[in-house]
Amino acid sequence: MISPILRQTSALILARRQPEYRRFLHTCIDFGEQLIGIKGARGCGKTTVLLQHAQSCGLEASRILYIACDHPAMVDVDLYALAQTFYQEGGQLLLIDEIHKSKGFAVHLKAIRDTFDLQVIFSGSSALRLEHELADLSRRAVVHELPVLSLREFMEIETGQQFAAYALPDILANHGNLAANVMQTLRPIEQFKKYLRYGAYPFYRESLDNYTSKLLEVINLTIDSDLASLYSIAPDKLDKLKKLLYMLCSTDPVELNISKLSAGVGTSWPTLSRYLDSMSAGSLVHIVRGGSGMRTVNKPDKLLLDNTNLFYALCASPNVGSLRESFFVSQLGYQHQVHYHDKGDFLVDDRWVFEIGGAGKTLKQLAQHPDGYAVVDDVVIGDGRRIPLWLFGMLY
Repeated sequence: MISPILRQTSALILARRQPEYRRFLHTCIDFGEQLIGIKGARGCGKTTVLLQHAQSCGLEASRILYIACDHPAMVDVDLYALAQTFYQEGGQLLLIDEIHKSKGFAVHLKAIRDTFDLQVIFSGSSALRLEHELADLSRRAVVHELPVLSLREFMEIETGQQFAAYALPDILANHGNLAANVMQTLRPIEQFKKYLRYGAYPFYRESLDNYTSKLLEVINLTIDSDLASLYSIAPDKLDKLKKLLYMLCSTDPVELNISKLSAGVGTSWPTLSRYLDSMSAGSLVHIVRGGSGMRTVNKPDKLLLDNTNLFYALCASPNVGSLRESFFVSQLGYQHQVHYHDKGDFLVDDRWVFEIGGAGKTLKQLAQHPDGYAVVDDVVIGDGRRIPLWLFGMLY
């Protein structure tokens, strides 16, 4: 039986007006699949993707049921039994939000997929380890990752205009013309500066005055709720994760000093390493390790916050170098492999070397690298192998 509260909540949420802007992932998902998953950080827009699809799929409202597994009415609810009742009553589309809050959800999804002619689209924390924990489900579900907003998407929301996404090889070979195309519509640096502060999460549109407090709530919920349950982190250890975030906010983006970091957080390196892995999975930090043949794969060479907005939420004066590198990694990391490189800042796809800096950054350090590029901040249009930092926000 489906409780009246769940039915009423579903009807109310499905009836809400959704944002007109649709994130790029809509065009990547084959909504003909029977079991679809969407992973991503809290606040990145997963629920909106579910509800926008519900309102455009052409089904009658009675054929759709939306449930959020963190709702009090979902405590001890059997997902399989709920799906069975919904199917028997003529249901066709079951939307399950925050699925990581449902105990044993993988077994239930597998059984639902194998038993009923029912489409299920679920969302969950980016920390869900489907490939490791849910081998049977990973063969049945098509799971997509939804990152934070790109600079391109932010500019589309802000201006109502459409901007093409550029492939990385195109940016490297033709960045002058691509930048000029964007400049015909807006001032990229102006938009870029706004994005750094508040453009990564779609909920910025609700209220800029409350954006920082809401982002801090996202951080706390990710650690206290999602990571604590998914990785069985003891409650008295959670403050160490938060302390680590504060340390990363204001330090230079230099190679990791294990001793200093471990001492600052007050734990051993093996334990700290496990914490970092969980925070990386939860889209709070980027762990950048060495590329092919460089050092040990277990030691991170650089640690960065996941996106630039986190810097402004966590500290009053973010480190400029960290901000630049965090933006670069956040925009490239979704589609490309990013590693540390000892002759530059980053090695991308084991081919291109990038050095990140201000407007005065030169190619001197990359003289021996034909595939080396200087990524320069505070420059609207580049020259040769010097490419504006903001342009890497046009990748997705």
